[in-house]
Amino acid sequence: MTPSSAILWSTLEPRLGRAIDLAASRVARLVTTQPGSFPIYTVNGRWRHSGESWTDWCGGFLAGMAWILANRTGEPAWRSRAEELSLKLAPRRHDRAVHDLGFIFLNSYRPWHRATGEAALLDVLIEAGRTLALRYNPKGRYLRSFLAPDSLFIDIMMNVPIIFLAARATGDQALHDLAVAHCRTTERVLVRGDGGTAHEGIFDLETGQFLRQSTQQGVAADSTWTRGLAWSLYGFGQVHEFTADPADQAVAWRNADCFLERSGASPIPPWDFDAPAGSRLDDSSAAAIAASGLLSLAEAARPSDAVRADRYETHAIRILDALLQDRYMAWNEPEWDGVLKHGVYHFHKRLGVDESVMWGDFFLLEAVEKALELVPGRARF
Repeated sequence: MTPSSAILWSTLEPRLGRAIDLAASRVARLVTTQPGSFPIYTVNGRWRHSGESWTDWCGGFLAGMAWILANRTGEPAWRSRAEELSLKLAPRRHDRAVHDLGFIFLNSYRPWHRATGEAALLDVLIEAGRTLALRYNPKGRYLRSFLAPDSLFIDIMMNVPIIFLAARATGDQALHDLAVAHCRTTERVLVRGDGGTAHEGIFDLETGQFLRQSTQQGVAADSTWTRGLAWSLYGFGQVHEFTADPADQAVAWRNADCFLERSGASPIPPWDFDAPAGSRLDDSSAAAIAASGLLSLAEAARPSDAVRADRYETHAIRILDALLQDRYMAWNEPEWDGVLKHGVYHFHKRLGVDESVMWGDFFLLEAVEKALELVPGRARF
């Protein structure tokens, strides 16, 4: 832990425990009152509503929170909940309609497999990875988004690790190479020189030629949609864990440096770094993703680049210090269903704008768990 982050620690540490308690109470309430539900965002603070989902991609985050709580508390009830939620997701390993199988299974079946080593659980992960690989366009050398065959999303960088996992588990070099090709295409067409990212790339389906950058959720094609940048810095960092390719780490570092530069003095970013003043709402979920990703990048950078590692860790702790305040946490609002307030799902569609979003709650809890591991020997809750 760096000296600057250690200064924050004395005031931050009690709130880390309080955040875990809040997550436990809200997740327990959700799975009890809405069994079988995998919500995406709240409306007026409530998970149950009739709003559009756009795409079904968040089940793994709820299961993932249950796994974090099971591992953190050691309570059999949480282990049972985590297994039950994961089992409900199992049929989706064959779902060819989404590009989000990494989100769904890396946060559910991967911690389950790590806990038990059971081959059947690994088989589910492998099947999900192979299903995601079916989205590969060999002409353009990318995994197509759920939206259209000619569309590549930056979000897929958080999902492609499940293909690497399947390739490693089976020794399938062709599967590994396919995932590598997707990463290099994403780097080439979506990651900009300053480390910023476009949300979407559009390709010519006949030739595979890249045509232009676009966006579905950002301000514009040439803006930096903040959650997308967080997906990229975290995603390329995860990919580097599988490939050990300096190119993947370099992209993650460029993304992280851009995130820190664009954030400036404010640890909580707007939903798009280029949003005009009139629509510059916070996106707490992008902050939570970035905090968790930065903590992982910091760990991976040590000891070879301690200066970079310290910078990333310090910024992640600053983000957590800001998020774990009354403004963002729902601990003083018992009727609010979520944990982390002031997230943004889809600004243009007005879905989950200034609300709780399931990935925001998950990545906050994940970042809290990582932060608690920063000090060796610190007692677990």
